[in-house]
Amino acid sequence: MHEGPLRVHGRLVGRRQLLRAGMTGLLVTSLPRWAIARPSLDEAIRAFTRGADVLDGRVRLDLPPLVENGNAVGITVAAESPMTAGDHVRRIAVFNEKNPEANVAVFHLGPRSGRAAVSTRIRLASSQVVVAVAEMSDGSFWSSRASAIVTLAACIEDLS
Repeated sequence: MHEGPLRVHGRLVGRRQLLRAGMTGLLVTSLPRWAIARPSLDEAIRAFTRGADVLDGRVRLDLPPLVENGNAVGITVAAESPMTAGDHVRRIAVFNEKNPEANVAVFHLGPRSGRAAVSTRIRLASSQVVVAVAEMSDGSFWSSRASAIVTLAACIEDLS
């Protein structure tokens, strides 16, 4: 944690003075854009896998290739697994390329799940790539990618 005075709107302000004034929101708005930038798609996947290699296959991501409205896009992710105590899917994560947040969802599974499949609706800010990654009980990671063209975008913000 930062212990010395902070520069807020060009003035040096002590932490206690800032908290006493109730102006904690100034900290976030005064940070440079690179300090609050969203992680890239690859960085988000690396964080999920803790740097482990991700292999292609064993996962199927169903995403419509053409999406009329990005506010509610139905997706299904299924992984090849017998879902036994010795061989099952632990987690399935979904990531996106261009939304304000790279992480979409993480689903926790186990042998009692019966099937290694999840379905949900997500928002897509624009045409982009979506990636699903499954963590298996042996510690391996498998993935699938799909692209979608979005005609009416959701999550409208400055995405540059």
